[in-house]
Amino acid sequence: MTEVTALGTSSTTADILRHWASLRPAHPALGFEGGELTYAELDARSSQVAQALAAQGVGHGDRVAFLDKNSPEQVELFFGAAKLGAVPCPVNYRLAAPEVAYIVSDSRAKVFVVGEEFAALADKISGDLEGVRIVTTGADYVGWRNGYASEDPHVASKPSDVAYQLYSSGTTGLPKGVQLTHSNLTSGMELYPQAMGLGPDSVSAVPMPLYHIGGGGWLLAGISQGATSVLIRDIVPDRFVDTIVREKVTHGFLVPAVLGFMLAVPDVDKKDFSALQALLYGASPISEKVLAASVRTFGCKFVQAYGLTESTGTIIYLPAEDHDPDGPNRHRLRAVGVPIPGAEAKIVDSASGRESDTGEVGEIWVKGPTVMAGYWNMEEQTRTTVTADGWLRTGDAGYRDADGYFYVHDRVKDMIVSGGENIYPAEVENALMAHPGVGDVAVIGIPSERWGETPLAMVVRSPGSEVTEVELLAFCRERLAGFKCPSGVEWLESLPRNPSGKVLKKDLREPYWQGRARRVG
Repeated sequence: MTEVTALGTSSTTADILRHWASLRPAHPALGFEGGELTYAELDARSSQVAQALAAQGVGHGDRVAFLDKNSPEQVELFFGAAKLGAVPCPVNYRLAAPEVAYIVSDSRAKVFVVGEEFAALADKISGDLEGVRIVTTGADYVGWRNGYASEDPHVASKPSDVAYQLYSSGTTGLPKGVQLTHSNLTSGMELYPQAMGLGPDSVSAVPMPLYHIGGGGWLLAGISQGATSVLIRDIVPDRFVDTIVREKVTHGFLVPAVLGFMLAVPDVDKKDFSALQALLYGASPISEKVLAASVRTFGCKFVQAYGLTESTGTIIYLPAEDHDPDGPNRHRLRAVGVPIPGAEAKIVDSASGRESDTGEVGEIWVKGPTVMAGYWNMEEQTRTTVTADGWLRTGDAGYRDADGYFYVHDRVKDMIVSGGENIYPAEVENALMAHPGVGDVAVIGIPSERWGETPLAMVVRSPGSEVTEVELLAFCRERLAGFKCPSGVEWLESLPRNPSGKVLKKDLREPYWQGRARRVG
């Protein structure tokens, strides 16, 4: 086993790559469809990218946007930007063109790298991106990168500098740029070797998209240990299962829905998963049925992660030892767990601000070195999300038991999490209200066996309107990413409201969640 040389939280993300490129240059850093890159090759290519970015006027603190499915180019760009002290901004490739244009413009990116698969989208919005250099992967990108020497610019950065800007949907429909520092990112990496055995000899699967903290953060976890990270471009269950077997994958991060898809692969129980050591899962709880089948089929440890983009991902976790469905602590399978090392959590009564008692439901607040620096150009939203003394309001309602384990019960905010993607009802409602046949609308999350939750539109037609569900969903898909669009429509005569006119979404949700201990997916 290779000995780990710890870098510590005073390092930057660029330092991580430099460190492993020096220590084990020939070791594979990335595996991907069609090849691999060693640490030395990734280091050299990212230095070329840094020089190419600098030639475009990108400097310390500037943003660099990219949009693609998981690819080595994204990783080269991430570290190339880091070597300049610039800030990579991945964009969700599932978003509609106007949403992408907004994010690239809001970030003030000087360079926007786009996967060949999405070149048509880039062409569509290019007129809205004045002054932005658009580079398409393939020959365009290779020529752009290879026109420069592999000389590391070594621009100085501090641990407190912003290192990553991830966009999450906003409650008002405008995405928010979550600013994560080098210290945020490096502090969060300490959990994985301790709780999962992730190390330099590990082979880590990265199937979650790199625009998501579950993808980008997990990739960095592997690279921070000098491991090999296998990028999964598309999650096709049977192909993914074959990749795990063929590449002798030892670790990975998945959402429970993907585990369910994998279990449905024909003859999956006959595959050789002997290399698997531990799987991290999150974004939604795992059912005892899926967990038991996964443990039996994959034969490895399972660790649950709870967190937000604003907490750099995992800030509360359920250890492997609490995943025995037949053990004395099987009730903990309903928990999200305990704070990671160095972090704190508490339950707070939102109305009074007092800390709630054991077993009492309130809002989950978290604090620690992984809490974000703030939202990009949104000072007011930052102040309402992070308190002056550093507590992050998660927006999740929950409680703590006598043993110190935290449980999620419901959401304080209206956000829906479907298959690991955050969906804000207000954004969907705004899109639906633009249809002349819609007089009033409320979007709620309802249970989904496949995705945990799925959005449902509760619609009141305009007087005289005969708009159909098919028409309304098609209208929505033209304006929003597909995963944000409702899975169905329920027609109502009116929406229930309180005396001040606020829609009583809790009443709308109740029939769908009745009898469930946990009111979120």
